[in-house]
Amino acid sequence: MKTAIVFGSTGLIGGHLVNELIQDNYYSKIKIFVRSQTSINNEKVEVINVDFNNLGNHKTEIIGDDCFFCIGTTKQNSTDKNDYQKVELDIPKEIAQIAKANSVKSFIFISSIYANPNSSGNYVKFKGLVEEELKRLNFSKLGILRPSFLMGKRKENRIGEKIGILTFRVLSPLLFGPFKKMRPISSKIVAKAMIKIAKENLLKITFESDEILKL
Repeated sequence: MKTAIVFGSTGLIGGHLVNELIQDNYYSKIKIFVRSQTSINNEKVEVINVDFNNLGNHKTEIIGDDCFFCIGTTKQNSTDKNDYQKVELDIPKEIAQIAKANSVKSFIFISSIYANPNSSGNYVKFKGLVEEELKRLNFSKLGILRPSFLMGKRKENRIGEKIGILTFRVLSPLLFGPFKKMRPISSKIVAKAMIKIAKENLLKITFESDEILKL
């Protein structure tokens, strides 16, 4: 029986992920790391309140078999440039480093479509830099998921994202070949794919949005 470690359990993908993990007998324990109180209540779930400014204080708690990371933010929610970089770049790198030092076998990371460490845009640049660090750490199993626009009910209202999803849903039938990865994808499907990658011995490391759907 395995222990899952989850960062980002209150987000769009993370909420589905925890629900799927609770129902999966492969995992006997789920450790979720949160900043504030959560309504999640299940005998398999251990809730750990974490200070993301002092992750070193939680080294003895980031222990388990598979670490699932789906924390993310927007520039609207993190208007300070340093805060934005901390959430999108510094925190995932530090958590991955702690997990590796604690012999966590698998690290499953939600990246972004077109992630690129050399990009001029910070969002895809930071995701690309995290991907590079994860590969350098050489986990026994690594899964990098690059979903397109995520479909699902969010707590906050993202007008721009809603417009983008609607646009690409209309255009989806016309998106073939290399453009298939731009089709919107259900957040629940992404969560299910994260677990499948952790449990199975797949040959791939990086999964574009259309490949996530195939899983």
